[in-house]
Amino acid sequence: MDLKMEVKKISDSISLLSLTGEVDVYTAPQLKKQINSLITEGAKNVIVNLEAVEYLDSTALGVLIGRLKKLREVDGSLDIVCGNGRVKRIFEITGLDKVLTIWPSEDAILEKINSKESV
Repeated sequence: MDLKMEVKKISDSISLLSLTGEVDVYTAPQLKKQINSLITEGAKNVIVNLEAVEYLDSTALGVLIGRLKKLREVDGSLDIVCGNGRVKRIFEITGLDKVLTIWPSEDAILEKINSKESV
């Protein structure tokens, strides 16, 4: 299965990356390249929506942690949207739910962002 990626710019420093398909050893380099491009374009905060991801392997987890470190170097963040039980369980089993901020829905994080911007 292929990996499809769709980027939506929320603000100058916030980008939303929605993934569809499988993120594995074959497609993880595409994910890494896309997040790197967003950072180069000025995104300090990247939201990765995994709602439509059917499979995620350890290579994908490595990419996400690597990009989190890169974003933290510029005082940024990497947030995950994942209400999918199977994919979310991977974060829980690996303990990465303690390292990454995981949101139950895209609406939840966008509501949080909008409330911060209106203050």
